Amino acid sequence: MSYLESNLKTVPTGFRKVLYLNWPLVILLTAVACTGFLMLYSVAGGRIETWAEPQMKRFGFGMAAMFIVAFVPIWFWRNISALAYIVSLLLLIAVELFGSIGMGAQRWIELGPLRLQPSELMKIALVMLLAAYYDWLDVSKVSRPLWVAIPVALILLPTALVLKQPDLGTAILLLAGGGLVMFCAGVSLWYFGTVMAAGVGLVFAVLESRGTSWQLIKDYQFRRIDTFLDPSSDPLGAGYNITQAQIALGSGGWSGRGFMQGTQSRLNFLPEKHTDFIFTTLAEEFGFLGAIALLLIYAGIIAFCIHSALSNKDRFAALLTLGIAGTFFFFFAVNMAMVTGLMPVVGVPLPLVSYGGTAMMILLMAFGLVQSAHIHRPR
Repeated sequence: MSYLESNLKTVPTGFRKVLYLNWPLVILLTAVACTGFLMLYSVAGGRIETWAEPQMKRFGFGMAAMFIVAFVPIWFWRNISALAYIVSLLLLIAVELFGSIGMGAQRWIELGPLRLQPSELMKIALVMLLAAYYDWLDVSKVSRPLWVAIPVALILLPTALVLKQPDLGTAILLLAGGGLVMFCAGVSLWYFGTVMAAGVGLVFAVLESRGTSWQLIKDYQFRRIDTFLDPSSDPLGAGYNITQAQIALGSGGWSGRGFMQGTQSRLNFLPEKHTDFIFTTLAEEFGFLGAIALLLIYAGIIAFCIHSALSNKDRFAALLTLGIAGTFFFFFAVNMAMVTGLMPVVGVPLPLVSYGGTAMMILLMAFGLVQSAHIHRPR
């Protein structure tokens, strides 16, 4: 035990928890959010009240929620992980039965004045439950077929419900986040190889199903695939979004056009400029250097989470931290790959930067779980 930690024993417990917080992580999260405020101010044409001000308020509430979650002992979150999963699953079923529709998808549920997207809750609840499962399971059983089938079912059930909404982007994040927890828990690589082979087969089946009575995905999703393969084939239709995004990315150059000087966003060529495609606005206004700076901040967040997990002797806390860090990584990686043309457009926002309420609040509460694992780790 270090000299500092021995002296902290004389400090009251509440103040000690504040000192034990992973403050670099708090600073980096705030830096990303501030980047989002600037971009939302810019795409609104210099009006703070349109998107930036509501986002600031949500971030304030989210940070307060993060600290509250952080100060609750980690064993409490382990004990309610199954309940969190069940509640999230019931909310997903409720969305299927009487959820509200927006932009052609049924993803939200109205709870009084609150408009909630349960799939965002499920991303974290799934990681919590899988971490608790592998904390309970004996290490020698991790790769046995029966004990592998249980977490696979826990992952596939909400994924199927999310795909019905339809929300391909969130379904990908659920699969990736759940798979990462299984990988970190020590599940044999043979299973992952089998899943990859099955994935290739599924892609082939999806492509073969086009135009048949058993078509596996929606027509608009096929158009996204066509656009991904050849955006120029329909530059004014299905390929418009990615074409305009690539123009914005390329026009930014090395150092960008300058703050609030991006022509693609200012002239409303960019689609969904305040949500899914906000990264292209940043790249146009601040160029390659601005984009890399944001990536480095994201990388710093992941690095601090991994360091915290590796230094944590509690199996649940370590797996939970790694699972949330992995989900966060897939979150921004899929968005950036989507807007740069490296993968089809699947409707995933840029975390803590894109405009949105549920995503920001849930993500900050998830980092509250990371902080709880960090504060209450064995010392």
